[in-house]
Amino acid sequence: MSQSGFVLRIAPGGEDKVPEALRSGELIIGWAEAGGLLDSNLSWESFRDIVRRAYYADQPDLRRAGGAAGHLWRFIREMKPGDLIVVPYGAEFFVAEVSGPATDDRAKVNDDSAYRRAVRWLNGGKPISRQLARSALVSRMKTQGTCADATDLLDEIKECLGLAESGQAPTFQTDLQARLVREVLTELRSGRIESFGFERLIQTVLRGLGAEEVRIVPRSQDKGADLLATFRVAGAFQQVVAVQAKHWHPEPPVSRDVVEQLIRGIEAESANLGMVVTSGSISDAAVQAAEQYFEEKGIRIELLDGEQFAKLMVEHGIRTS
Repeated sequence: MSQSGFVLRIAPGGEDKVPEALRSGELIIGWAEAGGLLDSNLSWESFRDIVRRAYYADQPDLRRAGGAAGHLWRFIREMKPGDLIVVPYGAEFFVAEVSGPATDDRAKVNDDSAYRRAVRWLNGGKPISRQLARSALVSRMKTQGTCADATDLLDEIKECLGLAESGQAPTFQTDLQARLVREVLTELRSGRIESFGFERLIQTVLRGLGAEEVRIVPRSQDKGADLLATFRVAGAFQQVVAVQAKHWHPEPPVSRDVVEQLIRGIEAESANLGMVVTSGSISDAAVQAAEQYFEEKGIRIELLDGEQFAKLMVEHGIRTS
């Protein structure tokens, strides 16, 4: 049976339960009041309806219930022994290997932690610095939502795990990459670049990442998005990404207002996704605003701080085609 990977945020009801998960040797997910989900005879529709009745009965449609049920379905139905689970934790993350089936402890409903899975914490249960992760894995760890598939990033997860478990001294390659990221970040913040130049840089990077078209929106036509990038998926499906560019130093961090401005741009341009790219940092309030928008509308907003953008440039280069 093939191995899968997932990213799981362990904070049911907004409460940090990572320390408890580490102590108990279990993964934890919320929505505990939706009982009976371990019944393997449940169809997707029946599974979702249990979640809807418990949490979203007042919603006019099934979108929020479907989103929550999707996270639970991945946790209960799709995870299997041997899969690797990445658990983000601040500037670090933990990696676990699933070792048992999902369980339902009804005694833990009140603290929203009834649904669990036994795991073996790898790297001796010690955290791994996000600096060891490639940009794609860092991005996936920032994804809105509780449980996301990361099977496409298994090699990156294993690479980080190998580096952390080996305890080897940094190599020429890792030293060079870290140095290049620091130098790119310094240039982004204090080099010969201003806000218009920063937008043109983002345009070039997005084109290099496969965008079919990237248009810088003139200031006079700005409805909340500084750039609009069009990607074509499988040669047929068009995805429009609305981008806010903030050429800032580390302080002040990107605020909630910036995300709300981007949301106006997403809606005005009928975009499928949003992205904030800054040379500075991202505030917790901005992260919360992006998560709230995803919860309400189902549209993701990627938040790239200066370090992540610099890492993206180092790993993928600055290409024009």
